[in-house]
Amino acid sequence: MEELIKYILQIGNLNQQQLNLVTQSAIEIALQKDKYFSEAGKIPRQVGFVVEGVIRGCYYNKEGEEITRCFISENSLVVDYVNFEANTISAEYLQACTDCKLIVFSKQHWEDLSQIIVGWDNIKNKMVQLCMYQKSRKGPVVSQDATTRYLEFMENYPSLINRIPLTYIASYLGVTQQSLSRIRKNIR
Repeated sequence: MEELIKYILQIGNLNQQQLNLVTQSAIEIALQKDKYFSEAGKIPRQVGFVVEGVIRGCYYNKEGEEITRCFISENSLVVDYVNFEANTISAEYLQACTDCKLIVFSKQHWEDLSQIIVGWDNIKNKMVQLCMYQKSRKGPVVSQDATTRYLEFMENYPSLINRIPLTYIASYLGVTQQSLSRIRKNIR
């Protein structure tokens, strides 16, 4: 919970009693590699904070191909917030790329904090904005050649290169795993 407290205090000010309420509203869970935090076809029911590990956002296109849209690593919120907030069915999966340790709030506990803690809505909104930015930022530009996309990936996500399967990186970059292997070989 210490990591979550540090994260919250970077965004806003809460006293010890308020911080205790936040930590009492959450539980720590382990999410094994390849397991889902939330799934397409279901309504997201929880907000998570990544303590350890990497989660990816992915979906299936019209051709049935799996597309990785983003990576979410330590000290970040993980949630399909638009559908979580609207109570609507998600079109994407949030899947563990590695074994993960998360701090998780149920929808009810997340909403209750707004009723109990003055100023929680402001902190929550800032956390959600960061989450949305992280999920949307630094996507590969399809008009760039694959090598440039990979070099930008290495620059934007240096800590992920050796932590997540190449298939996910290839999917994110919009290339085949064979092409990615060639690119990596040529860069060395």
